[in-house]
Amino acid sequence: MNDTLKLIIFDVDGTLLDSQASILSSMKQAFEEAGYPVPPRDEVLSIVGLSLPQAMGVLMPGKPTTIHDQLADLYKSAFLAQRQAGQAESEQTLYPGAREAIHHFDGSGYLLSAATGKARRGLDHFLDSQGFRQHFIGTQCADDAPSKPHPGMVLNCLAATGVAPEDAVMVGDTEFDMAMGQAAGVRRLGVSWGYHPTDRMLLGGAEAIATDFAHLRDLISEIWA
Repeated sequence: MNDTLKLIIFDVDGTLLDSQASILSSMKQAFEEAGYPVPPRDEVLSIVGLSLPQAMGVLMPGKPTTIHDQLADLYKSAFLAQRQAGQAESEQTLYPGAREAIHHFDGSGYLLSAATGKARRGLDHFLDSQGFRQHFIGTQCADDAPSKPHPGMVLNCLAATGVAPEDAVMVGDTEFDMAMGQAAGVRRLGVSWGYHPTDRMLLGGAEAIATDFAHLRDLISEIWA
């Protein structure tokens, strides 16, 4: 890597953290409490990465925003209750190689940030519970900018670090991550172990797809070789 600062912007859910069990159970509880049929598993995982009101809009098209907001609030309450009971953490784990990759990238001089559909409380909990706070700078979440695929979160990460778009890469597992990165003018790398299939990420603008974290390290080295 040359002397120019390079920024790696990570999505969280589906990229660093396997949280699908908590997401599915919280969504199930939210829909049941609101009296609506629970969406199929694949539909729920397809909206991971969007901010909650937008995600509920996809799952419940044609319903008023008041319904979307109600479901979003019920989801937050269900997830928080799981966390307070210690259930959320037991159902979430870092993907194999994620911790080592974060340490490698930080130790190699890259700047690291996060752009996630999580709320600030959820992102802070992730960073603190995993001991990642010291590794990440200029983190962005659903409380800071419009929902993906709007480029706001990535643009805020660039502004916080002073890094030019061509010197930053978005790493994520969904079409929304890739489209957000493309709209912001940064490089885009998808990962194969998350919630969207490869073809959706390529459609969204992924330049390549990493099959594991070792492969991701190679791809990042290649794009700035």
